[in-house]
Amino acid sequence: MDTHLGETQIGAGRTSSAVRGLYDRLEDRCLMRDQRGASDVYYELVRAGRPLNEIVAEGVRIHAPYTHVPYHERMDDGYPNFVNNDHCLLSARATINLNRMLPSHLAMLPMAQTIWYIPTGLDIWNQKINKAPGHYTRMRGNLGTVEAPPAPMAYWPDQEPLALSGPLKERLNHWMTLVHRGQVIDAYRVFLGLMQNPAERQDVLAEMCFAGLIDVQDRLLHNRSYTTGHKAYRARSTVELGNALGWDNAHNVIYAGALDIAVGPRWYSTYEVACNYVKMMIEGEALHAVPYSGVSEAELAVLHNREPVNQAEAAALSTAILRQGEIETLEALTRLLKAGKDPRRVLDVLQVTVSQVILETRDQTAFNMPHHCYEYQNTLAWFWDTFDHPRRLRLLYVAAMFANRVAYHQQGLGEVHPVALQVPAGASSMSAGQLLDRVDAAICALNGEEAIGWTQAYCDTIADRAPLVQRIALSACKLGNDPHNQEIAQCMLMDFATNRQPDRDRLLLAAAYHTAMHRKYGDPQEPSRRFGQAMGLADLH
Repeated sequence: MDTHLGETQIGAGRTSSAVRGLYDRLEDRCLMRDQRGASDVYYELVRAGRPLNEIVAEGVRIHAPYTHVPYHERMDDGYPNFVNNDHCLLSARATINLNRMLPSHLAMLPMAQTIWYIPTGLDIWNQKINKAPGHYTRMRGNLGTVEAPPAPMAYWPDQEPLALSGPLKERLNHWMTLVHRGQVIDAYRVFLGLMQNPAERQDVLAEMCFAGLIDVQDRLLHNRSYTTGHKAYRARSTVELGNALGWDNAHNVIYAGALDIAVGPRWYSTYEVACNYVKMMIEGEALHAVPYSGVSEAELAVLHNREPVNQAEAAALSTAILRQGEIETLEALTRLLKAGKDPRRVLDVLQVTVSQVILETRDQTAFNMPHHCYEYQNTLAWFWDTFDHPRRLRLLYVAAMFANRVAYHQQGLGEVHPVALQVPAGASSMSAGQLLDRVDAAICALNGEEAIGWTQAYCDTIADRAPLVQRIALSACKLGNDPHNQEIAQCMLMDFATNRQPDRDRLLLAAAYHTAMHRKYGDPQEPSRRFGQAMGLADLH
């Protein structure tokens, strides 16, 4: 079974009539919203030895036209209603990372979850008004069982590139202006043009991700229309999938991911606060009613801070975020930066802090804000480590304000509870394998308290964390029906490998807990169980 994901020619045999026929059937079943039928075709592709990167590319090709919306908000007879963001592309991104975390014989399980979801993730706009079956009509009893569903709508047709002349910085600024103004088609065409020069591609991709990361709304409590960093997650998925598939094979990935950046609503007020606060507190300049632009030497200098954050400093920042207000949060962050603390290591503190918000949540319907906020911290860390973007410091302020806003949101919902951390009796005498089995069983039984307890028991007695990371990843891949949620565990496990805080084990606790506790749909183990039965994998039955 070929699970290679390198930048190579995708599937030399994909044009054969038999293979092409399988992908035609996969497309038909997806467009007919047939989860089981699409999954059955996927099993045939796996048995035929088709490489994972080829299947990922075909899955994106199928859903790309139908996972855009005209706007991420509707105004229905005077009532604003949220129109969700695509989870298909995010699931594919999680697939290429989870694939590497699992035992080799289960490496195709994450993509099985993606294929299971795609038929339910099309045409979200019409799902929201009950004119199409899928994931977002579940609460109305419509689970995609319509025999002849309406064809999904493609609201934004694909486009040809528009090449601009002039220095790259000017062209990127023009693209950002089009995004800011919501000129979706023009922005997409310019982006396609910018991507044509491989020598400039890294800077172009960095700017796309930056445009997503600055788009975070300015309040959360009692809102249902959310811009919770999802455009950044979609942009990041575009980059990771494009890198995995090779950019010569990635046009459909760009269509699925880059176009959405300019789709409204767009929220830049939090980012504006970050710009102004850096101007005042880092540069020491009084604000005036004049236009500002660019990045100062003082701001860039902070990016070179290399002092670690000690535990007392980390605790002070966490307390400000979790229990105090926005001013206290901004001031605590600024004190660290002015003291020479490495901003990338400050981001480690934010990750652990947001994991604490997750661990304090109990209601399965109340994880939406905390887990999106966690993905923002993870995405920013990935962005920081991937691109040398000059405006990264401002995004650290955005991340801290977002975390503080989510903590306040949970307080408003009454979702701040003591962490139920109780190590089960007798755990210290168990082997690593026995402890891992109990972690897995607790997660799959959707028992969050036991998942925390057994995860802590493993951490208390076993030094090697790699088997625990693998087992939590596998548990996340067993629980499907909306694989964006298993992506959250993948983010936490990824961060555990790079986070340098002494208490980073909390990321593992949060990964196990969130995987057990977040809201599930239908039978959450149906996709993995069906894959196990089809592939003869006893550990998934």
